[in-house]
Amino acid sequence: MAEGDTLISVDYEIFGKVQGVFFRKYTQAEGKKLGLVGWVQNTDEGTVQGQLQGPISKVRHMQEWLETKGSPKSHIDRADFRNEKVIVKLDYSDFQIVK
Repeated sequence: MAEGDTLISVDYEIFGKVQGVFFRKYTQAEGKKLGLVGWVQNTDEGTVQGQLQGPISKVRHMQEWLETKGSPKSHIDRADFRNEKVIVKLDYSDFQIVK
């Protein structure tokens, strides 16, 4: 397996104006476009959190998207990524919005 194909899992939390601006919907769409699996949800603290899983090269692309782009009306102050680890298989079959 090539280096960019190694499967990884990473948790994320996005801070800023990320609720009420379709951030979850755009995150789900971008994740699916990249072929990633995982989930995204709003928190009671006004942030958006979730988990990404997939090939490392695609996860890196998604991390950059979460840090710098987001949904058109969002304003991202910061993105935290935690618990990154190599995985043998994906834990999810799709990219879900969790209510």
